[in-house]
Amino acid sequence: MEQDIVYGINRGIGRPIEFRGVKAQYIGHLAGSVLGALMVFIVLHVLGVSGYVAIAFTLGLGGFLVARVYGMSRKYGAHGWMKRSARKAVPQAFRARSRLVFTGLMVDYVGDVR
Repeated sequence: MEQDIVYGINRGIGRPIEFRGVKAQYIGHLAGSVLGALMVFIVLHVLGVSGYVAIAFTLGLGGFLVARVYGMSRKYGAHGWMKRSARKAVPQAFRARSRLVFTGLMVDYVGDVR
């Protein structure tokens, strides 16, 4: 009574994970922002702020943060935010006050130097 088991092929290999349009590391950012908004509500409640004000502020803050994370996910993609921050570290221009920097670049890659 041996049954034949058919396994489907995973066609998502190499693709970033996605949850409702949010890609890769932004899933963690989304969860953190929602938990942060919840913590703000708890702090406001403990401080004695009116419930309606606390709920309105928390919903506004949570909505803003969720929209911001969705926007970053859509704009930068799975790895674009890291690429953006890496691009900021690259200088816009290179200034050389002397030609001596470039004279050492004459290297013949097949043989010896010069």
